[in-house]
Amino acid sequence: MEQSFGSYLKELREHRGISINQLAQAAEISGSQISRIENGLRGVPKPPTIRKIADALGSSYEELMSRAGYLDSENNLEEEQIPDWATYRDKRDFKKMLEDDGELMFDGIPLDQEDKQRIKDVLTGLFWEAKQMNKRNKKRR
Repeated sequence: MEQSFGSYLKELREHRGISINQLAQAAEISGSQISRIENGLRGVPKPPTIRKIADALGSSYEELMSRAGYLDSENNLEEEQIPDWATYRDKRDFKKMLEDDGELMFDGIPLDQEDKQRIKDVLTGLFWEAKQMNKRNKKRR
């Protein structure tokens, strides 16, 4: 069974010998938020929060993002979903879109990981379709 992000975070924090309050202070987020994440009472945090936690723990941001389900474990930018015609700027925009995604909810209830992935897949397809349409429109002008 795959370890949840919260239990992984708790294990990592305890391995470093850091209390919840110490991590909260170093990451500049509330101790109750960290406690809720570790105990599974809160969904996976947003990428900017994961960045703060990674920096505070001295851990790899990419590893935490992967454990949180934002990145494929095989690659960091999900290369198989990036079209051949994509420029550096396009890839940067795509990465920013993925990092900016927040807590996804429906009727105030956080979505599970499977539903989040389905939404992410749809957004990925729409993102690249819109980029390609914009490139065609620029060529016509």
